[in-house]
Amino acid sequence: MRSNPALEPSRLLSVIACRHCARLHTWGQTRAQHLHLHCLVTGGALAADGAQWISGRSSFLFPVRALATVFRAKYLAGLQRAYDHGQLAFAGGIAALADRRTFTGFLGGLRTIDWVVYAKRPFAGPAQVLEYLGRYTHRVALSNHRLVDHRDGRVRFRWRDYADHDRVKVMTLEADEFLRRFLLHVVPRGFMRIRHFGLLANRTRRSTLRRCRDVLGQPPSPEAPLESVVALVHRLTAIDLTCCPVCGQGRMRITPIAPTLPPLDTS
Repeated sequence: MRSNPALEPSRLLSVIACRHCARLHTWGQTRAQHLHLHCLVTGGALAADGAQWISGRSSFLFPVRALATVFRAKYLAGLQRAYDHGQLAFAGGIAALADRRTFTGFLGGLRTIDWVVYAKRPFAGPAQVLEYLGRYTHRVALSNHRLVDHRDGRVRFRWRDYADHDRVKVMTLEADEFLRRFLLHVVPRGFMRIRHFGLLANRTRRSTLRRCRDVLGQPPSPEAPLESVVALVHRLTAIDLTCCPVCGQGRMRITPIAPTLPPLDTS
């Protein structure tokens, strides 16, 4: 799901997402601000008494136009609540929004704009979707391997132009502008990029998923094997921590070093 780009300058971050899992994504390929949500929704739900699984329609889960209208309404209602409780800070180019009448007019304008909400069935199956989103869960706005160089106060980095047949290009930015774009994606303290709802809510996830498997006639979930830090980082980021960062070919090895003791004072 993507909110309309008209929201981007405001930087009013109030995520109200679907009932299962949502991840906030704030950047595009050039690291300009591009607020959108990736949401995972199951194709059905447990009945209120937990006795059966109620499946969604085989043709579609939600009517997308209606979903866009509801999403817009809930998002803007959340912004209004945050404003009423004094949870929003306004500075710089949006300082005028601190005035209630101006803020109300701002929200009123957003209600007249069509919001982009896109929902589809995962073509390659749930595992492919989880793998795709898993690559972004703990990434920063720009990984080191995309940096080309830093010279004369300018930073160059690679980016993929989806509008030009996915060609990889190099962008050059002044160092201050590069830092500004990067810091746009540092979320406020206490803000969660990933939120779980409903079946995946942290408090009840284990028991709820066990009940879902029971009513669907599925075997119990196997215990996931413990994964090393090296394997986890490689799976999520494709970075091999055992590879030498200088030559890119040698293998890193941990060598124990005996602690250096201070000289003995015999006086």
